[in-house]
Amino acid sequence: MPRATDEPDNPHIARDAALRLLARREHSRLELTHKLRLRAFSEHVITELIETLASENLQSEERFTEMFVHARRERGRGPVRIRVELRERGVPDSLVDAWLDLGDPVWTDLARRACLKRFGQVPARDWPEKAKRMRFLQGRGFTTGQIRDVVQ
Repeated sequence: MPRATDEPDNPHIARDAALRLLARREHSRLELTHKLRLRAFSEHVITELIETLASENLQSEERFTEMFVHARRERGRGPVRIRVELRERGVPDSLVDAWLDLGDPVWTDLARRACLKRFGQVPARDWPEKAKRMRFLQGRGFTTGQIRDVVQ
């Protein structure tokens, strides 16, 4: 099998590599670009390929964002943390805002479930225990308001 280091300007080899990556999971444009750079493809081949894949709907920022948000929510992550992770992956703020509604009550329910899973049904006895729970939820990426609603 030919490799990118053998032919960094070959768009067919680059396309095969990109399709193999996309077959495993959705990737943002930035992630896909980074992984193709690591495989030593030339910059102009990568740029053209990413545009072609997007026009063929084989790579989609919206589909990536939807899958990413769903996966992180299933793992008990809050909207603040998900937003940061999406920005790190180069997803535009307009798309992030479309998928993350901070006022949605589902986030508070998710924070409550994460807190129950971690600390059980027993309410916090004192301030240090409350602070511990608040730090836990903050680390998971929930907003101050969501945390306040859960830890009373």
